[in-house]
Amino acid sequence: MSRTLPAWLRPAPDSVVADNIKIGRWPWLDAIHLLWTVWVFITPLFAGGYTWRWAGITLASYPVFVLLYVMTLLSSRRHVAIFAIGMVVLGISLLGVYPSAISYFVFGCVGLRINRCISTTRYLVELLALNAVFVAQTSWIGYPWQAIAWVPVLSIIIGLIVSGERSGQEKDAALRLSHEEVRRLAATAERERIGRDLHDLLGHTLSLITLKLELSRKLFDRDAERSRIELAEAEQIARDALAQVRSAVTGFRAADLAAELASAHLLLESSRVHLRYSPPPAMPAWIESGLAMILREAVTNIARHAQANEAMIAVRSEGNAVVLEVVDDGRGGVSANGNGLAGMRERVEAMGGTLAIDSPRSHGTRLEVRIPVNGVTTASIDHAALATRHDNPLPDGARA
Repeated sequence: MSRTLPAWLRPAPDSVVADNIKIGRWPWLDAIHLLWTVWVFITPLFAGGYTWRWAGITLASYPVFVLLYVMTLLSSRRHVAIFAIGMVVLGISLLGVYPSAISYFVFGCVGLRINRCISTTRYLVELLALNAVFVAQTSWIGYPWQAIAWVPVLSIIIGLIVSGERSGQEKDAALRLSHEEVRRLAATAERERIGRDLHDLLGHTLSLITLKLELSRKLFDRDAERSRIELAEAEQIARDALAQVRSAVTGFRAADLAAELASAHLLLESSRVHLRYSPPPAMPAWIESGLAMILREAVTNIARHAQANEAMIAVRSEGNAVVLEVVDDGRGGVSANGNGLAGMRERVEAMGGTLAIDSPRSHGTRLEVRIPVNGVTTASIDHAALATRHDNPLPDGARA
């Protein structure tokens, strides 16, 4: 749709409209602030009433003001101040004949912070300077002191509120970018690790199989028995390599609990949930893999459903078991089989462990998973089977 617009009306890549589109919001959401321009049409009730001169100036100035405001939403961060200052100049230049221009001035002051990456201190200095000009202008014109006093207070208060909102939005955007960057770097590192492991695993083995097959081909006519021995050895090497590849793939699927905790921290902090956690203790790899996947599901539930302000994750060794505890202060009332907990319970049981949930309504949720270490042989086999079933939903007859 933007291609059908004139070039000067197309949103810049770093504009407010473009930022709204990137995060899935309505592009013109910030235009709702134009509702405050109702004061343009109310001000005459307190300043001499409606006149033909007021109507003429409004018809001439209001479209210019709206255009300047729209440009603050469409322009890049480098140019947004130009249009905000344009609203300030429009307002100050009309103060002598048009009291409604006070609204233009206030919008211009606020517009200086709409899409600029500046500190609150610098923005406050700019507000004070502009309001000093406003006070000087209105005092020279002869405005009553009541009309002069409230405008600087109003513009500074609204400006600081908008500045705080924009700072929060900028931090959220930076956090989302850092989250995506961490995921991208983790995926890149994992691909590189898999490539190195497969090269080390298969390079020597495939070279050995090739040599065995070449030797068998050369011996086929001269020594058939020796040729069969070489073929049998090549077959055994291939079977061993296949078993090693399957074992390696199982290891690739296994999640790292420390990495999952870091990912949980990013996800919850981006959802405005403060997370407290500590590094996990050493544990068998099959338990770490299972707990990582359980933790991922539990954290996703908190981010999506809990409406929590704070969460805590603890992983500890207790006797002959590893315990994962996830607690939040959200709305609670979680059903024992709701929000993905049925699949989580199935995974825990396959590992030979237990899952306990305490979720009183309005008092948060406490989830505890206890996995016995001494069930390593049976539970690890069951867990591997469960992981295979989750990762590969094809029926047995359809698998290669």
